[in-house]
Amino acid sequence: MLTLVSFVVTLGILIAVHEYGHYRVAVACGIKVLKFSIGFGKPIYTWKLKNKSTEFSIGMLPLGGYVKMLDEREAPVDPAERHLAFNTQPLKSRAAVVAAGPAANLLLAVLLYAILNWSGLQEPKAVLASPVAGSLAEKAGLRGQETVVQAAFEGDALQEVRSFEDLRWRLTQGALDGRDLTLVLGGDNPGAGRTVQLALSTLGAPEADAQLFRKIGILGPWTRPEIGNIMAGSAAEKSGLHAGDVVVRIGDTVIMDGRHLREAILASALTSSDGKTVVRPQSWQIIRAGQSLVLQVTPELKPVNGAMVPRIEASVDAPAELVTVRYGVIDGLWQGAVRTWQVSALTLRMMGKMVTGQASLKNLSGPLTIADYAGKSASLGLSYYLTFLALVSVSLGVLNLLPLPVLDGGHLMYYLWEAITGRGVSDAWMDRLQRGGVAILLGMMCVALFNDVTRLLG
Repeated sequence: MLTLVSFVVTLGILIAVHEYGHYRVAVACGIKVLKFSIGFGKPIYTWKLKNKSTEFSIGMLPLGGYVKMLDEREAPVDPAERHLAFNTQPLKSRAAVVAAGPAANLLLAVLLYAILNWSGLQEPKAVLASPVAGSLAEKAGLRGQETVVQAAFEGDALQEVRSFEDLRWRLTQGALDGRDLTLVLGGDNPGAGRTVQLALSTLGAPEADAQLFRKIGILGPWTRPEIGNIMAGSAAEKSGLHAGDVVVRIGDTVIMDGRHLREAILASALTSSDGKTVVRPQSWQIIRAGQSLVLQVTPELKPVNGAMVPRIEASVDAPAELVTVRYGVIDGLWQGAVRTWQVSALTLRMMGKMVTGQASLKNLSGPLTIADYAGKSASLGLSYYLTFLALVSVSLGVLNLLPLPVLDGGHLMYYLWEAITGRGVSDAWMDRLQRGGVAILLGMMCVALFNDVTRLLG
């Protein structure tokens, strides 16, 4: 139920803001607006504001919306009102009305990011977990527990790294853009003040997925390898582990953090001579109430995504250390604009790479994925939901600016042609372009829906 409600609320907000952008600029340009609708199909609720001719309505299908304006191309117009028709307006006014929808979505994203910046976010501190073996991070000399205090792409000035999420965003940008990232380490750990460079340009990353971050080697923030909740009857309980035990060594391997502990548990699986997967006992050195103990722990094979995986059925890391990331009024608004620009640019680059075949079409997401993430973000709290809403608002704004005839960007291309040639696109060409645009958009929707189903079933 939360997923459904979050999805409907998300669509309602984004569609209302988008259509209000069109509506507000149309009214400002002196155009008569006949109807403002959120959703399609039979109206659920209809109303009019006092002294306003516009009819407002909410449709049954919340998958879009529209603003219907007085227009001679759609219906006869009273000569006395011809000056109020959309098609009779100057080119700049028509272009402004069309561009206002995507612009409203982008401005909403700026505002949402600014609100998050002003209110402050609790985010993991930029302390690195142990790197993946053979990854860029390991090759660069990172070992885990280093605190990243500054970062910069090659040729740029160093900037403060406020949290692990800040660092993750820079890693994503650098990997997809093919730009090396310099990290300045700080904190109280050995190597503080050291500078390392991650050769992200060598990855040739087609998409930002889990495999990309494994290649980089930075999967998450550092967490203490501490046993938490233990399931009744689990391998952890049978082995004598208690909540609060800190694991310092398994066999001859020193355990650096929670990620390292999980990897060590997975490494307990062996393939026997007859091809079956078996689990070998492990000698765990732990610290309990200040005392060092050694326990024999034997993970048990459990089904995970169709495979048998060693598990002890207990949480194996303490929560990451958190920091509050907060900005002042001006800085928060500016950072909101910067983040909106960065996400927009990254979205356009990924779309360009998908068109040229440099990135997988698996990056396209549809309504099922949006609904899934809407529910998950809402369950985590308001700040997570607002972050999700801002991200989708940017995506909607950028998508509508694409030069496809059925989208706002396509209409802006018509107006660009009119500005250059002095005449509008002919009806015949308009019809051909509209058909082509619908075909492309339907193709994109089919791919996105297929990706949605694949993700959910996978």
